Amino acid sequence: MSSPPRIAAIIVAAGRGTRVGGTVPKQWQALCGKRVIDHTVAAFLNHDRIDSIVVVLNDSDMDQADGFRASGCLIATGGADRAASVRNGLALVDGSDQVLIHDAARPCVSRAVIDGVLDALVDGPAAAPGLPITDALWLGEDGEVAGTQDRTALYAAQTPQGFDTAAIRAAHAAFEGTAADDVEVARAAGLPVAITPGSADNLKITMPGDLTRAARILESQMDIRTGNGFDVHAFGPGDHVMLCGVKIDHNQGLVGHSDADVGMHTVTDAIYGALAMGDIGQHFPPSDPQWKGAASHVFLTHAADLARSHGFTLTHVDCTLICEHPKVGPHAAAMRDVMAMYLGIDADRVSVKATTSERLGFTGRGEGIACLATATLVKL
Repeated sequence: MSSPPRIAAIIVAAGRGTRVGGTVPKQWQALCGKRVIDHTVAAFLNHDRIDSIVVVLNDSDMDQADGFRASGCLIATGGADRAASVRNGLALVDGSDQVLIHDAARPCVSRAVIDGVLDALVDGPAAAPGLPITDALWLGEDGEVAGTQDRTALYAAQTPQGFDTAAIRAAHAAFEGTAADDVEVARAAGLPVAITPGSADNLKITMPGDLTRAARILESQMDIRTGNGFDVHAFGPGDHVMLCGVKIDHNQGLVGHSDADVGMHTVTDAIYGALAMGDIGQHFPPSDPQWKGAASHVFLTHAADLARSHGFTLTHVDCTLICEHPKVGPHAAAMRDVMAMYLGIDADRVSVKATTSERLGFTGRGEGIACLATATLVKL
């Protein structure tokens, strides 16, 4: 049985497109909490058939390179035009059998579109997605309709465009002049190019309204999870309590197998709950002596890292401590900062607040502290 082909993806991001408006090129503009290029690269990073990714950056954007390298991408420098940028990217994919070449300004590319191209490469040296033209086409002159154009057999070209790596490298080496895309380069070299299904959602951001449309598309594809956590710890001997990572002097401590940080424990459970991956006791059994006295940020960090490893972004945490004492208010800002540090998010996405139970129940009698927490995860 033959091995599957080694597949690379080249993300072309060296352009300086400004028609979209704003102060930076379109690939660096904000889109659904990230940058356009982050969504684009993630589509290929999260695809299990892609073995390597090359991001082609403009010289002036090289300060962004380390962030992509950290996620396993290779970095190439852009050339004088798109074809030169692609050639620079191709120089870094020597180990691949097939290569996908994709515009960074298409952040809504779907797995189905990518798979369609890859499947077509089984039977040919080149393939690219296209959308059949369905609207009537006009020829314009001086702002008026000067004629019509037959739309029969016309397609709107999209990316990623896929190729046998050796074939497209040779085609680029032999090509002279400028090309609209890599399909033009391939056809000039005599390569047959299969048309695969494109998608109306696979838009190329060019004009100002395209960012709004892309946001709607991405938001419709979001996997949004909410998890709840609840925990209780009783008071016992001690001279301080740990709450949300902050040591607070008190005439009692909290009882627990670890450091009994009821706030961190509850947020940890909320994240596990959003992932549908059990609770803190399943991941860190209290029967295991290695967790005796452990700092609770170990558990919190594990939950946050687990969420990220499954492609989720932790967007918000809300933690409510229920107790008569100690007073939480004077420490709430510090708690937010500590929690945010271990969660790897901004402090303005972490809420820590407190309430009493009006002297009712075990918290009202001062027997312990309870906590409620909610965590929200989002995956595009």
